[in-house]
Amino acid sequence: MRADIHPNYVEVAVTCSCGNTFTTKSTMGKNAFHIEVCSSCHPFYTGKQKIVDTAGRIDKFNQKFGGFFKR
Repeated sequence: MRADIHPNYVEVAVTCSCGNTFTTKSTMGKNAFHIEVCSSCHPFYTGKQKIVDTAGRIDKFNQKFGGFFKR
């Protein structure tokens, strides 16, 4: 490997929206990251289903196709 061509690989703090924090390594140049989902709150790891309705997607769908799917 050639010297002085590789980015710095430093420890960074990661903070999830659920409040969980942990450290990892990155070459991004930032010393902190904010994420929305981590292994502490992701449904796959917790076994609990959590529906995140961003921008009212369910309401938009029901307005557009709500009458079509009624029994």
